[in-house]
Amino acid sequence: MQATSTVDRPEVPPASTKSRSFRRAFADVREAWAHRELWGHLGWQDIKQRYRRSVIGPLWITISMATTALALGLLYSTLLGTPIDTFLPYVTVGFIIWNFILGCVIEGTDVFIVNEGLIKHLPAPITIHVMRMVWRQVLFLLHNLVVYVIVLAIFFTALDKPYQMTPNGPMNPGLSWEIVLAIPGLVLLALNAVWVALLFGVISTRFRDIPPVVNSFINLVFFMTPIVWDASILTKVTGGGDMGWRMLVAELNPVYHFVEIVRAPLLGHTVDWHHWAIVGGFTVVGWFAALVILRNYRARVSYWV
Repeated sequence: MQATSTVDRPEVPPASTKSRSFRRAFADVREAWAHRELWGHLGWQDIKQRYRRSVIGPLWITISMATTALALGLLYSTLLGTPIDTFLPYVTVGFIIWNFILGCVIEGTDVFIVNEGLIKHLPAPITIHVMRMVWRQVLFLLHNLVVYVIVLAIFFTALDKPYQMTPNGPMNPGLSWEIVLAIPGLVLLALNAVWVALLFGVISTRFRDIPPVVNSFINLVFFMTPIVWDASILTKVTGGGDMGWRMLVAELNPVYHFVEIVRAPLLGHTVDWHHWAIVGGFTVVGWFAALVILRNYRARVSYWV
């Protein structure tokens, strides 16, 4: 019997490496989008199930948002010495956007863990579970926008003309046709929510310490983000003087830019171009990182959950 050398044998890659391709990663996202009727229906059912047997149902979302925005708007407008007719809409819109970001990040970290049964028994792209979660948060956002409409109707006369958020702050032009810029801002928020949930969801499935770490860190992000305070106060110092370097507290916070591209058009503020540039950069880099994770570990999620 003639012995054959292992060197001459063609090397066969392990089966697990065959699925590691960007083609399959893109296919997972593409197939998930093709099943949008499925995750769209499931996301709507999640909300109906949460408020099952409730008298007013999802309106509790709107009531909760309204009471929180009203309480904090009244409190911080007094503490900061800002007019309530312009500061309350500012806080309201900030909270609406923040709740969407918060929900996507918190639920995104365990999006695959809570769907363990479906992942193991339903042969479907794992991105479907992310789409379902993001769609559910979009529905929450649409419910909360009712509060913005009510606040806008009440304080429209104050927002329809040039105004200042703080006594020494910059002059805002007021509401105009630029309010439509909030639509692409919301689209970018949703696009980034998908890659954030994909990235953190896969990592959290492997390392279960990630969700509690994110839950603890997210509270710090809230207080460091201009939501209940205006970013312009960072440049003001008692006794005068320019302390523009303090704006780095806000500028180095990526959440600030995501909030601003939606909040500024809705309140009649000028949206600086650098907010769009930074959000666009995060969108490209974030999706690339998510696709890399999806390429390498998509097939392992069913074993980790």
